[in-house]
Amino acid sequence: MPAEPAPATRPVAAARRRRLRADQARQLADLLRHQILAGGFPDGALPLENTIAAEYRTSRNTVRQALDLLRGEQLIDRQPGVGTVVVCEKYPHGLDRLQGLAETLHEHGRVTNEVRTVGPVTASGPVAHRLGLPEHTEVLCIERLRRLNGLPLSLDLSYLPMDVGSELLGCDLENTDVFRLLESLTGGPLGHAEITVEAVNADAHSAAVLEAPRGAAVLMLERLTRLPDGRPVDLEFIRFRGDRITMSGVLHRSL
Repeated sequence: MPAEPAPATRPVAAARRRRLRADQARQLADLLRHQILAGGFPDGALPLENTIAAEYRTSRNTVRQALDLLRGEQLIDRQPGVGTVVVCEKYPHGLDRLQGLAETLHEHGRVTNEVRTVGPVTASGPVAHRLGLPEHTEVLCIERLRRLNGLPLSLDLSYLPMDVGSELLGCDLENTDVFRLLESLTGGPLGHAEITVEAVNADAHSAAVLEAPRGAAVLMLERLTRLPDGRPVDLEFIRFRGDRITMSGVLHRSL
């Protein structure tokens, strides 16, 4: 018969069990999140806790903790008489092609732009450097709130050289992607872009505009787009609501 654990070791053993269950709950939440975002529950309802526990060979307590994590993300909710249902849709933003937001999300609805700022500003050192311009050069600054089907999705801040940007001042920036306008003005397709994606906390301004809680995590995409000859033409800082967008791409390994 196994010996009774010493009193001093019982809290340690209990903490380990809690940590193990928390790890398992996080891992299960990751799998369920993928199913939700991939449309694995077409009727919008998740299976019963017992069914999930049996499918993933885990305990109901672990299932409950995993569902609590997803509820905290406002991805699912518990509805009396119905069960656990998906309450938030995330939209896929591919990273395989250089596209504007309206092009990327055209299958999911209409993208509209609220132009909040547009006009020339003096470029800071980092902006001028990224655009290949002398310091203190004037550039065109455009800030837009992008909405998908009326819901705030991203806050875009763009800097463009004035010889190109000035031509945008008379264009329809509310209903047309800047990429399409640039290609129309330059007479050909854009070349390539360098991107960086990171999570940042929403400042007071961004949170208010995006109708998100202050300090909430948002996805920041920094993108420098170039013409086919390599000239930088558009430097963007895009803050996406992290609860409404997912980013994906296909990576090929080369030896």
